[in-house]
This record gives sequence, structure tokens and C-alpha cells, in this order.
Amino acid sequence: MTTAPHAPATLEVTAVLHALADPVRLDLVRQLTESETAIACGRFETSVAKSTLSHHFKILREAGIIATRRDGGLALNVLRTAELEASFPGLLNAIFPR
Repeated sequence: MTTAPHAPATLEVTAVLHALADPVRLDLVRQLTESETAIACGRFETSVAKSTLSHHFKILREAGIIATRRDGGLALNVLRTAELEASFPGLLNAIFPR
């Protein structure tokens, strides 16, 4: 299993808020918050085209919200919950109350 390039060492509030401002990206993050495991790119429930979805994943990765790792032919996405919570305590719970 190989890992994709690392997300930013420090998260910037403007980048995170910009990434979460889009409804498609917000829904992708919601799906990750509800998942117990990593989700492959093609397994998200969305109606956007594959190329558009790739763009949304890139924005989320660059903002440091998700990390993507390769496992064979799959690109698996995980939410960087610990890093988000350390940088912005309570943000995910405020957006996605349980």
C-alpha cells in the first residue's frame, strides 16, 4: 500500500472553509464522517461527473481535510479528523452534529 502526497502540515482556516463551502464537497465530507472506514473515490454517492469529482477531491486534499492513499488500483479517502480537531476544535461537530 502506498500513500499519496501528504496534506499540508498546518491547516489554514480560509482553505478549510473555502473547501467546505461547496455543497458537493460538504456532502463528500459528510459521507466520510459517517463512514467507519476509508471510501474509494468511485464509491461515493454523488451525481457529479468523474472529472468534476476528481476536482472536488483535489480541493479537499489541498485544504488538508482529507488524505488519499493508493491501495492497488483504488484511491481510498479518509477524513483527517484528528488534524481538523486539533486545529479547529468542534468544527466537524458543529457542521455535522451527531
